[in-house]
Amino acid sequence: MGNRGMEDLIPLINKLQDAFSCIGQSCNMDLPQIAVVGGQSAGKSSVLENFVGRDFLPRGSGIVTRRPLVLKLVNNQAEYAEFLHCKGRKFVDFDEVRLEIEAETDRITGSNKGISAVPINLRVYSPNVLNLTLIDLPGMTKVAVGDQPIDIEHQIRDMLMQFITKESCLILAVTPANQDLANSDALKISKEVDPQGLRTIGVITKLDLMDEGTDAQDILENKLLPLRRGYIGVVNRSQKDIDGRKDIKAALGAERKFFLSHPGYRHIADRMGTPHLQKTLNQQLTNHIRDTLPGLRSKLQSQLLSLEKEVEEYKNFKPDDPTRKTKALLQMVKQFGVDVEKRIQGSGDQVDTVELSGGARINRIFHERFPFELVKMEFDEKELRREISYAIKNIHGVRTGLFTPDLAFEAIVKKQIIKLKEPCLKCVDLVLSELTSLVKKCTEKLGSYPRLREETERIVTTYVRERDIKTKDQVLLLIDIELSYINTNHEDFIGFANAQQRTTVINNKKRVMPNQVIRRGWLTINISIMKGGSKDYWFVLTAESLSWYKNEEEKEKKYMLPLDNLKLRDVEKGFMSTKHTFAIFNTESRNVYKDLRQIELACDTQEDVDSWKASFLRAGVYPEKDQVDSEDTGPAESFSMDPQLERQVETIRNLVDSYIGIVNKSIRDLMPKTIMHLMINSAKDFIHSELLAYLYSCGDQGSLMEESADQAQRRDEMLRMYHALKEALVIIGDISTTTVSAPVPPPVDDTWRTKEPSPPPQARPAPAAVPPPRRPPAARVPTAAPPPSSSQNPAFGAPLIPSRPGPPPVNTYSAADLVANVPLVPSRPARVPPALPPGIPRRPPAAPGRPTIIRPSEPSLLD
Repeated sequence: MGNRGMEDLIPLINKLQDAFSCIGQSCNMDLPQIAVVGGQSAGKSSVLENFVGRDFLPRGSGIVTRRPLVLKLVNNQAEYAEFLHCKGRKFVDFDEVRLEIEAETDRITGSNKGISAVPINLRVYSPNVLNLTLIDLPGMTKVAVGDQPIDIEHQIRDMLMQFITKESCLILAVTPANQDLANSDALKISKEVDPQGLRTIGVITKLDLMDEGTDAQDILENKLLPLRRGYIGVVNRSQKDIDGRKDIKAALGAERKFFLSHPGYRHIADRMGTPHLQKTLNQQLTNHIRDTLPGLRSKLQSQLLSLEKEVEEYKNFKPDDPTRKTKALLQMVKQFGVDVEKRIQGSGDQVDTVELSGGARINRIFHERFPFELVKMEFDEKELRREISYAIKNIHGVRTGLFTPDLAFEAIVKKQIIKLKEPCLKCVDLVLSELTSLVKKCTEKLGSYPRLREETERIVTTYVRERDIKTKDQVLLLIDIELSYINTNHEDFIGFANAQQRTTVINNKKRVMPNQVIRRGWLTINISIMKGGSKDYWFVLTAESLSWYKNEEEKEKKYMLPLDNLKLRDVEKGFMSTKHTFAIFNTESRNVYKDLRQIELACDTQEDVDSWKASFLRAGVYPEKDQVDSEDTGPAESFSMDPQLERQVETIRNLVDSYIGIVNKSIRDLMPKTIMHLMINSAKDFIHSELLAYLYSCGDQGSLMEESADQAQRRDEMLRMYHALKEALVIIGDISTTTVSAPVPPPVDDTWRTKEPSPPPQARPAPAAVPPPRRPPAARVPTAAPPPSSSQNPAFGAPLIPSRPGPPPVNTYSAADLVANVPLVPSRPARVPPALPPGIPRRPPAAPGRPTIIRPSEPSLLD
């Protein structure tokens, strides 16, 4: 039986596999397994049956194994078998197991000798097996027979590669002893996927069927064609024994007797046979499992980490708890309030890196969109002067005024203040839209309960719209307050005296340093195809100019455009265009760039367009005014003023400009505060304090917390996956603490695996002419007589690099010569010789009176 640590290890691995097979993840975990590969009739099925101790695999001619068989051996007091596709059914009669394997194979592949990569999962419980997991794969063949498909060789090869290419798979390469080892398909395919030999274990079968006078001692001692993990010999039952119902237990005893009695194997009998193969596989599997644990653990942890965020919303669900719905409702309402708070105030966790959302979008409305809307209401210079002159004349009436009237100033100022109502109300509407979208986004986490989500969204949205009405009333009240009293004693107001001395400046809105960079970014210049087509450039906007470069390194400047007399205008998006466009033009009808009267600049989103417009406003480039029908007023050139009236108009113009600047500054400051207080903060307080009461008043709590069938299924699958991952990590921790790794065997010279097959070896000369320490590469015949100093024969050391044996030395040597002349590893494979050389008589293996040399046990690479 296997070692204690391994018997504790394999059940944990099987438990780990079962934890994932129930959720459909076993194929993705690459759990360590042992794949049995070899040619047809190599003895693979017999090896597996010796493990189990029962006859249960289908037998016949040609390709019998046509689907992979995942065989899990479990040490248990009772003996029975179970199939994964027949859950709950225990097979006590192993003849029924064979029939079920054949029926399940035909169900998938049919009866035309086709193959399939879909495995058959079989678990065998028995007191006569060690805990192992093996995969029996179809035998490799080259010629299609009967109804087999023409590409049967490639189909089988592809299926074998599907299993043995995994780094977590040990390869059990089965080769019959009566076949030239250099032509072994199993060793060849294992070399392709495991060139270092770390995962390959050689198994030599049919040792009892070798021709008389030959043996495989050189192979089993890992001298002929070395493998890093060496070879293990086994003796299976013959077809005659199988047909005669020979007991497997008796067959194992006969196998043991064979190795102890054979003169070529008795010194290594403790390292041969099916029991030793079981123990070796267990230890190799232990090493391999421990090597793969770190990668397996990291893979499980990454999957668990990705699931934790999704499972977070399901952790409070306990189906058996009668208060589950109440707890879930309280938790979800609380979490909804936290999500709204985080989206508005901003948070370091769950940051959206794709687009602006929540509070960031509201901030953009406050500080980019709203100022832009205010600037769009800027008064037209000529129209304003006309209005001022009319006001002055109407106030004077029939008299000729000697002084500038105050009433004209107040009338013009109030008219301009009233124009602020439109952009202020538009700002409130924009914030309402963003807040409604934010609430809808936060209710997505309530998707498990459709009615709860619907009611929550309805209640909060209704409340926000109610607050929208009150907010607009308060905004209009702010405008009315500004209209109620014109404070000419404001500290920022220029006063009457300063207004008379002030020089008219057309563009006096720049409040940034001349060389200060306001914005950088990519924009597309839309130009007709005839003039070069649209191109992307890196733009740099300062207080005095707009420059664009080839790239963001700003080394190759394409053009610099002064901002004097420039304005913005909106441009409709083209029929085939996906970008949003605005234009820059010169108010004096001059070319802006080359022969273009205006430059069309395009952005990917409307938000980028608005942001660029706000940046141009800071630089003093304002949007184009809407053309107003001026038929009633007549053209500006038809109106003329006397010098005194012109001075009065200029004075009031400066006073209006100063006071409107004060009002705009006050409105820009108060609008965000008013909206935050009356709409946003009030909505947050409502969600935290009153939302739960409104939900309880909606009706039956049970119907409110009725989850959808899809969400219930998704929750169950998610929780099952989550707990399976946590259980798997616990199992991996147990494996790490309860097992110990064995050292990896040192490398060997396995260059033979990449060379062409060698020609058939010749028979070895009689031992009378060749001393025992120098064993030839070919098959052996029994020794005729013991060497002179057989009692002093030392144990064999590590094998050297293969080489051909030299000429027979003189038959005089001492014990020191035996130590110096370590046997060399031959370069030819052992196989049945065609004939013995002339002059060497063929003698029976165990001639009476001829004692056989029994060499002491030597250390093996497997030890």
